[in-house]
Formats: sequence, C-alpha cells, structure tokens
Amino acid sequence: MDWQDESACREYDNVLFFGEEGESELEKQAREARAKSVCQRCPVTEPCLEFAMETNQKYGIWGGLTDKERASLKRRRARARRAS
Repeated sequence: MDWQDESACREYDNVLFFGEEGESELEKQAREARAKSVCQRCPVTEPCLEFAMETNQKYGIWGGLTDKERASLKRRRARARRAS
C-alpha cells in the first residue's frame, strides 16, 4: 500500500473523510464535498478507490467516492461483467 504515502488526505484529520456522530445531513454533504475536493487533487485516487472496493470499505470517502457511490459502482461493474 505504498500509494498511501502519496495520498493528499494524509494532511487532514480522518473526520473530514469519515464524519462524526451527530452530524446533520447538511453538515455531511458539506463535509463530503470538502473531502472530495481533496481527492480531486490527489495523485493516488485510483489505487485508493480500488483498495476500498477490494476490501469492501463501508464508510468514508475513498478515491473520491462516498459509500453509496462505491456501492453503485460495484453494482455497475458486476452488471458489466455479467453482460460480457
């Protein structure tokens, strides 16, 4: 997991990417947007996302995607595999 040494998120508190108990939906959306902006400038977004997908990370922003976005991507990939 050498890619972690190059990650832009290393400079930030984990709360930005994973949230904290009791945050409102508006707070969550704003936090996730800030986290995704960090991911946009990250040189290792792809290996980060693949790690999250391979290890079934259920929470947080990984590779610029939320848990719901990763679940959707996983379903799309599964459909594509079945179709090929």
